[in-house]
Amino acid sequence: MTDSFSADVIVRPATLQDRPTVERLWLMFHHDLSEFRGALPRPDGTFRDERVAYAFTRPGWAPYLFLRGERPAGFAFVRGLDGPVRVLNSFFVARGARRSGVGTRAVRDVLRRHPGNWEIAFQDDNPAAARFWPHVARDLAQDAWTRELRPVPDRPELSPDVWISFAVTG
Repeated sequence: MTDSFSADVIVRPATLQDRPTVERLWLMFHHDLSEFRGALPRPDGTFRDERVAYAFTRPGWAPYLFLRGERPAGFAFVRGLDGPVRVLNSFFVARGARRSGVGTRAVRDVLRRHPGNWEIAFQDDNPAAARFWPHVARDLAQDAWTRELRPVPDRPELSPDVWISFAVTG
């Protein structure tokens, strides 16, 4: 979907100055996922956040921030930039920007910045993700994509993650 909301979306690499904003978005992201993973916050009200640190400090990782106007609308973390397969490690769009084309525009932008082979994981228990990610794969790779169930590492009680794989050209 493309409309006036997605037309004013800016997708850019997140800087160290953006990290506090991304950390707050991360809390919203994990709150949303807690519905499907049964996770509760730690006693201080936060969720695991090592991926935020990795995105800003580790080689082969890249954080992105999505803005609508001057307001944060979401983020993405990419890993594997130093290897043969890139992984969209985390992707989040704030509820106020969902179903307006923002997510589709942002993911196209992020993936096309790093042409090559991609993998993206999501949970089938999350109906919005289960609709969105195959749509993205078809949009970017037509019929040249695969879907595979993989166990969640160290979490045998959870349903397997769905992993989609496809190649993106520049």
